[in-house]
Amino acid sequence: NLQPGDYVTHIDHGVGRFAGLEKIDAGGKQQEAIRLVYRDNDILYVSITSLHKISKFSAADGHLPKMNKLGSNAWVQLKNRTKTKVKELAYDLIKLYAQRKTLQGFAFGQDSYLQTELEASFIYEDTPDQEKATAAFKKDMESSSPMDRLVCGDVGFGKTEVAIRAAFKAVADSKQVAVLVPTTILAMQHFRTFSERLKDFPCKVDYISRYRTAKQKKETVEQLQNGKIDIVIGTHSILGKDVKFKDLGLMIIDEEQKFGVAAKDKLKAIKANVDTLTLTATPIPRTLQFSMMGARDLSVIQTPPPNRFPVQTEVCTFDEEIIRDAVAFEISRGGQVFFIHNRVQNIAEIAGLISRLVPDARVCVGHGQMDGNKLEETMLAFVNGEYDVLVATTIIESGLDISNANSIIINSAHMFGLSDLHQMRGRVGRSNKKAFCYLLAPPVIALTNEARRRLQTLEEFSDLGSGFNIALRDLDIRGAGNLLGAEQSGFINEIGFDMYMKILDEAIQELREEDSNFAATAEDAIQYNSQFKQIKSHIFVQDCQIDTDLEILIPDDYVENISERLILYKELDDISEEAALEKYMERMKDRFGTMPQPVIELCNTIRLRWLAMELGFEKILLKRKKLICYFISRADSPYYESPVFKKILDHVKVHPRHGNMKENAQRKLIYVFENIEDIEHVLRELRSI
Repeated sequence: NLQPGDYVTHIDHGVGRFAGLEKIDAGGKQQEAIRLVYRDNDILYVSITSLHKISKFSAADGHLPKMNKLGSNAWVQLKNRTKTKVKELAYDLIKLYAQRKTLQGFAFGQDSYLQTELEASFIYEDTPDQEKATAAFKKDMESSSPMDRLVCGDVGFGKTEVAIRAAFKAVADSKQVAVLVPTTILAMQHFRTFSERLKDFPCKVDYISRYRTAKQKKETVEQLQNGKIDIVIGTHSILGKDVKFKDLGLMIIDEEQKFGVAAKDKLKAIKANVDTLTLTATPIPRTLQFSMMGARDLSVIQTPPPNRFPVQTEVCTFDEEIIRDAVAFEISRGGQVFFIHNRVQNIAEIAGLISRLVPDARVCVGHGQMDGNKLEETMLAFVNGEYDVLVATTIIESGLDISNANSIIINSAHMFGLSDLHQMRGRVGRSNKKAFCYLLAPPVIALTNEARRRLQTLEEFSDLGSGFNIALRDLDIRGAGNLLGAEQSGFINEIGFDMYMKILDEAIQELREEDSNFAATAEDAIQYNSQFKQIKSHIFVQDCQIDTDLEILIPDDYVENISERLILYKELDDISEEAALEKYMERMKDRFGTMPQPVIELCNTIRLRWLAMELGFEKILLKRKKLICYFISRADSPYYESPVFKKILDHVKVHPRHGNMKENAQRKLIYVFENIEDIEHVLRELRSI
């Protein structure tokens, strides 16, 4: 979704500005290219077959990049400096994978009949993503390496059910489960949910929180140690020294972003060889970055349960009339309201204000400084419908599931982080009623740039399943931290996050070629992680540049909208396998009708790129019916001793008239074919090799 004026980073030329799509003339034929503007108004046209070389510039919020000058070597130096630094990081990262690979965890058995029964007793139908996440964690648990899976699912999309199934699978194999949650209220709620779901099964659930007496706690801890409790739910108190498990097999962490560094370090020690399942609606940038790189396995639950509506989100100033209308409307349709006010000092005054504005409303107050039993009573009374409005601090933000509450008013919304706001908004709209979220904030002019962007993001992403997009935007606003250390990486601000990821991929590739020890370790990591499989197959050539004078584009009369064309080009350029390309072409026919020849040629260009990379060609030039394939320019590349190159040499011997292999004036090895009609013809020639 590039907009004209956005900063972009080109992997070979550095940071410039996107200036839209432009038609260019290539030997009398029309092509479409991306126009980039660099320093001193230099223009660079990028072919639509090289879109993967460009990425949108995203760094810490408000950071404006320095634009590069075309032809200067400043970008190359910066890229090399980054790559050197990143290589150290990649080395550590691959070592981390390899260590995880060598760790021995417990391999759980296949599903028991009780597991099948538990899943069948779920009163809702599984969404496709829930099914995928369930299948993924079972596969992980049944392998002998410890599981480390992040389930990123929007609020109310059924992550808890996935967790219950995983917990029961562990219990069925006589292992204990610890469920770590950020708040005491959520511990209570999870205890009720787990107990309710597992009441007909041989499984004992208990919880530890500060609202339990010392005697109750002591009893629970003893039973845990003796193996009498199967599943324990609690806040960080379950990480305490006095809590010991008889045989811990699975750790479930709910809303990981709520835990501090100290708690996470304790977790690392516990979960070294214990299976771990992390649930979150909006992962923090670093967690998300780790998962997107494949350092952790990721399941995304994006399909909403049936009959759900998006929550209508509005940003407005604090206005008694707005509050009165919102509360009165919700009560008139038999619903309940959350009012979030995060200052305990004057929370009672806010409750009084609501009682004055809507005299019929039954108002109660809940916050973390109340007596435990009193808070529990208040919450249960609200859940049972004895009150209409709950005025509370952010203690309600995680996991509370009250399907009758369908309006939420958040006071001083500009003071909260993105994931907090998204979590709180997720407390409403959990039934088949239309829900409303009002974000009360000072006028836009009085807000900081970052606060304004946060509120805009929340307004923009109010669709169902937008938690993942919000997390990506958070990555944009806050910038991504260094992957393995706590400090922020300055490089991301200079080259942009996406380019940082590309350079990291390149660095891993180069390390594998340079260092045999690393290659062996990386092999393990590759076997272990599907994200890196593509590196393995294209070990010699990372990319192939295609330059042609054929008409390859999506014509205006086929797809009129420019931004739609850009999205289609990008989608096509990201495809890496035949099945996905076939699906893309089917979708094009379905949406826009029979594909014209230029679009078919464009799709064939993508096939040509894959084939050229497989054969070890760095560049392909197809002009005036002549095809020139450029081999790898590095004469010392191991490619020249590979079976692939040997196969090409054999082909040249057997079919001397088929093509001509020679060195050009720049002493580069090329393979030349004459009388080539179109890209289909090129594909036939190269496939015959």
